[in-house]
Amino acid sequence: MKNKNVSYLTQAAMIAAIYVVLTIVFAPISFGEIQVRIAEMLTILPIFTPAAIPGLFVGCLIGNITGGAILPDIICGSIATLIGAAGTYALRNHHRALAVLPPILVNALVVPFVLRYAYGVVLPIPFLALTVGIGEIISCGILGNVLAAVLKKYSGKIFASQRA
Repeated sequence: MKNKNVSYLTQAAMIAAIYVVLTIVFAPISFGEIQVRIAEMLTILPIFTPAAIPGLFVGCLIGNITGGAILPDIICGSIATLIGAAGTYALRNHHRALAVLPPILVNALVVPFVLRYAYGVVLPIPFLALTVGIGEIISCGILGNVLAAVLKKYSGKIFASQRA
């Protein structure tokens, strides 16, 4: 039991750290009206381990803080990633194309309101939903599925202790 808890916490911490690094390295495209947050490709990881859910939440939280986001963005953006990751976990036994939909949809619905009301972006919310949604399709849908295909080959070795 103790080893399982240590493994869970280690995986969550590693996922959080990778999320933060990817957010900061790709900061110029991770924030703003038109964004492709490369770190969001990690939202596919709840397919492989439930430890990804808190890991993604903490990673997004820290990534937003270190990226200079304001408080409503830090809170709402991180919660959106948490909900998206939980949705991916809920759909883990379905086709990967369905499993990536929750983070895409949640972010496309939440982030435009954050951009409008927290940052004062004057673009129409439907346009912001489109730009954020396209960015999420690129990061979660395309890059996330590429990551999942690669990890599927090694998942028995990497995530064996977390199989539900």
